[in-house]
Amino acid sequence: MRTLMAGVLVVLAAAAAVAGQATKYRVTTKVDKQTDFARLKTYAWEPGWQAYEPAIHDHIVAAVERELAALGLTKAPEGACDVTVVYATLRRTDVDLKSKARTAEGLRPTFPVATLVVLIREPSTHKELFRARVDTPIDLAPEKVNATIDDRVAQMFARYPTRRAGTR
Repeated sequence: MRTLMAGVLVVLAAAAAVAGQATKYRVTTKVDKQTDFARLKTYAWEPGWQAYEPAIHDHIVAAVERELAALGLTKAPEGACDVTVVYATLRRTDVDLKSKARTAEGLRPTFPVATLVVLIREPSTHKELFRARVDTPIDLAPEKVNATIDDRVAQMFARYPTRRAGTR
């Protein structure tokens, strides 16, 4: 009986911990401390977990390339580059657990959320040099998605190691 009660308490504690975590929509980055980012000058794309819609894929690539160019990196052929760049996307639906509103079926409101991860890696070993991730609620209207992509990619690269404070 004690073992059963202890098991129930562990499950309840774990459920409370998960339920208590609020989703944080923000940019997170991870940087390799041994890399001299000022020496990196060229990049090449490698395949990743790309956006399903070609227009969104093209817009993400353009936004990332715009930020890389602002950092002084230029596109080079694969195999003749300092770093490789890859991105991955994921779309999910979150539930507004704090809302008092309910649908006709008694459900809480939901909204679409996108995750975008951009990796800059060493070409031969694929060692991660820079990783940026953003989770953000999105409006699925095409003109709003593009603006969100531009803004979030800019936020991601604002944390790039060679980016000076106040510059873009």
